[in-house]
Amino acid sequence: MEQVKKVVLAYSGGLDTSVIIPWLKENYGGCEVIAVCADIGQGDELNVVHDKALKSGASKVYIEHLTQDFLENYVWSTLKAGAVYEGKYLLGTSFARPLIAKRLVEIAKEENADAIAHGATGKGNDQVRFELTVKALAPNIKIIAPWREWTLRSREDEIVYANKHDIPVATENKTYSMDRNIWHLSHEGSDLEDPWNAPKNSMFLISKAPEDAPDKPEYISIDFKKGIPVAVNGETLDAVALLNKLNKIGAKNGIGITDIVENRLVGMKSRGVYENPGGALLYYAHRELEYLCLDRQTFHYKETVAIRYGELVYDGMWFSQLREALAAFVDSTQETVTGTVQLKLYKGNIISAGAKSPYSLYSHDFVTFEADDVYDQADATGFINLFGLPLKVRAMMQEKTGK
Repeated sequence: MEQVKKVVLAYSGGLDTSVIIPWLKENYGGCEVIAVCADIGQGDELNVVHDKALKSGASKVYIEHLTQDFLENYVWSTLKAGAVYEGKYLLGTSFARPLIAKRLVEIAKEENADAIAHGATGKGNDQVRFELTVKALAPNIKIIAPWREWTLRSREDEIVYANKHDIPVATENKTYSMDRNIWHLSHEGSDLEDPWNAPKNSMFLISKAPEDAPDKPEYISIDFKKGIPVAVNGETLDAVALLNKLNKIGAKNGIGITDIVENRLVGMKSRGVYENPGGALLYYAHRELEYLCLDRQTFHYKETVAIRYGELVYDGMWFSQLREALAAFVDSTQETVTGTVQLKLYKGNIISAGAKSPYSLYSHDFVTFEADDVYDQADATGFINLFGLPLKVRAMMQEKTGK
């Protein structure tokens, strides 16, 4: 393989990326490998990553604390758009990858690295998300994807390779392939590969199964300012504290468990189960507020934008011109999405329990079934006549021609 002097590796501390370090050095002329691990709220997984990377052969390790950046600049933007992939998936992995890849590019430039490497497989979406971000931000840097190059084909092969190179790896075989950050936890593989198999309650690591949630409903309120969540139950919180609080509340009530057979970008269908307690609450509450604050045309058009926005995020096109243009449109719609939403939570269900906004377009004076002085019902006659004129003209033609 071609000579590479220095590689920046997206490092998680798992078996794949631990093995990649010596593999890169062995196959790319003894190159220096710098490991970069992004902390986006995945919890205790990072405790041993630094030393593990060094023992695996990395020359330097970056532990990047990016949780606040993740929420404020990626998650909130997608939330404001109302973007959901295929009606269910709240994009927890999708918008994490461009953030990580962006930091990889920045570090690669600081370190004068020749290449960036990642541990995503050739079957998944993440390879696309990592590499499109690198191409958008550093078009001339080399990208190395070991899973598309090496001869290792299984976890067993990787363990043999790790033992041969004295790489410290955990040898226990996890039941599911998981990805975790502050926004979500995903589960794939094992018995979930058969869509007929219902998820086992023992699989859930964040949320309670709905039937195990409390028998008494819980009420919460969420405040938004220009589409961004700012407070829970009247308490103003920063992005990280706010989502942590909603995750705790949602998980206790069995909220946010999603089971989906989704269409991967690379062409195959895959089945995943996601735990998204705080995210589910935020998406529901944000939409409730938009019902109050957006006019009919804007609301309906934004629904179309949300679908395309979700596809762009899922496909790794975060730094595309279209995604940025749609984000500008979304931001303009959010100028009046300010107010408070109240929710009732009960055994996995989110139930609307009230919403208010100083910018509400709802008018009791116009909509009331009681007597009013602001709406002349006789005006509807002319409106219906004009609105239905094309239907009437067509019907007259059909009567005349018999077609």
